[in-house]
Amino acid sequence: MMNETLSLMLALVAGISLGAIFFGGLWWTVRKGISSKQPALLFLGSLLLRTSIVLAGFYFIARGHWERLLVCFLGFVTARLIVTHLIRAAEKATCPAQVVSHAP
Repeated sequence: MMNETLSLMLALVAGISLGAIFFGGLWWTVRKGISSKQPALLFLGSLLLRTSIVLAGFYFIARGHWERLLVCFLGFVTARLIVTHLIRAAEKATCPAQVVSHAP
């Protein structure tokens, strides 16, 4: 029982890590892709690399146990929420508030 709980907790941490790599890498790719001379190549390469890492991670973590795969996926989705929140907070801190004008 304790061993199963530990493996599920490790699967959750691994899922969060995989999600951070995937969505953090996506954010980095979008930021670099704006000024890239070959954005299509950058986006394609990034997609293939990020997807390969995540699929290999899911395969390694699951090891034939659907419970581990499910918990790992939940960690992955949780990381998406965390990365999205952090990026929005960072953008609010770096971008000045827009002045609202009610004049015509």
